[in-house]
Amino acid sequence: MDTDLTKAINPKMEPGISNQSLFFSYTEFTLLGFPGISRGRPLFAIPFFLVYLVILIANSLIICLIYTEKTLHSPMYLLIFVLLAVNITLPKFLLDLLFHLNQVSLTGCLLQMFFIYFMSVCESGAMLLMSLDRYVAICRPLHYHNIITKKFLVSLTFVVIIRSFVLVCPFVLLTSMVQFCRSNIILNFACENMALLSLGCGDTTKPQMAGLIVRIIVTALDGSLFFVSYSTILYTAVKTVDNKSRHKALHTCGTHLLVTMQVYVSGLVSSIVYRMESTVSTDVKNLFTALYLIMQGALNPLIYGLRVSKIRKGLVKYWRK
Repeated sequence: MDTDLTKAINPKMEPGISNQSLFFSYTEFTLLGFPGISRGRPLFAIPFFLVYLVILIANSLIICLIYTEKTLHSPMYLLIFVLLAVNITLPKFLLDLLFHLNQVSLTGCLLQMFFIYFMSVCESGAMLLMSLDRYVAICRPLHYHNIITKKFLVSLTFVVIIRSFVLVCPFVLLTSMVQFCRSNIILNFACENMALLSLGCGDTTKPQMAGLIVRIIVTALDGSLFFVSYSTILYTAVKTVDNKSRHKALHTCGTHLLVTMQVYVSGLVSSIVYRMESTVSTDVKNLFTALYLIMQGALNPLIYGLRVSKIRKGLVKYWRK
């Protein structure tokens, strides 16, 4: 059923495209979303909408807490502030599910693509800064306040934003130069890079390679730095004689590792499922992509709210007020 649908709406499956079609390019696209549940789409939107409410409320509460409580104005909590601020995004596919706004222009599609990948790279950069903060705090404790200053963190935050812009812009610009003459049906709920390029005519090697380079840099480079920093942190913590200090270090690092692992594991699973062409239906692929995009926004405030004592106590105090 799913294979027939894909062949029917995606001419890429059929051999040969006329030379005349190469002079034509679609400027309007339809996000197919979840084709197998088109009739029950409004009901299917309810759990996603509830998850987004959780994301909005939970992240906003902790952000407000960190902003108002002067005791939480240390570098670690400011980085948590940045990470949770990145999580508060309203993916367009929620609107698609709720209001059937599944028509998008090429410009809107490219902007959506840029926004999704830009926020993902920013999130990875924020987690990298958190690992740096914990590395200096545990492995260089005597120099922590001299190295990790607010000015230094603000500078690194700008570096993360600029890095995200520099990495994402090239493959979005290269994608904008592609002619889309195969179809104007995107087998996704959002303008994902490969889903859009699969509709392109001619050579799409450059934007594909640019997207692959971004994935390699973010996954391999950031992942390697995470591994090195947390390996050093754990080694230093285990050698610590003071049991209380060791427990505190391991508990704090465990919290950050939980957040980092759930982001990378969910992203890896989503990528693997998306590339399983024949064995997995379009609905299942899109569901895993949706979970990857929104679940970390719901899990991150839960993890920090439960495991970080100052945030937990601050939220309890807010609740009592």
